Amino acid sequence: MKLISVAAAVEVVAGLILIVSPQFFTRLILGADLDAAGMAIGRVAGFGLFGLGLACWSGSVQVSGRSAAVRGLLAYNLFAALFFIYLGIRGTLVGMLLWPAAALHAVLAILLARVFILDRRD
Repeated sequence: MKLISVAAAVEVVAGLILIVSPQFFTRLILGADLDAAGMAIGRVAGFGLFGLGLACWSGSVQVSGRSAAVRGLLAYNLFAALFFIYLGIRGTLVGMLLWPAAALHAVLAILLARVFILDRRD
């Protein structure tokens, strides 16, 4: 279990670095720069790594596999929805599927939040 906790912590940290500064992460790992679209995709990848780390994190309270998966998916979908909405409001990097993607992730986040809350009550 210690190995899983260490691996989860590495993914959370990598995800946070990608969210905060995908450019920094890419320079360190690949020695290259990103354009604006690459920065946006890097942040979305960071949300995924962060969610994966949360799903695998074994905290002091043991949670069921379902709760852990819901926690990770909730984090990813919530951050993705908020980021896509932010991009849309800013008016940059707006493709034809940005708003549908934002809506899909927002709906999934709401449904997952409901499941997460109900799981915590049990």
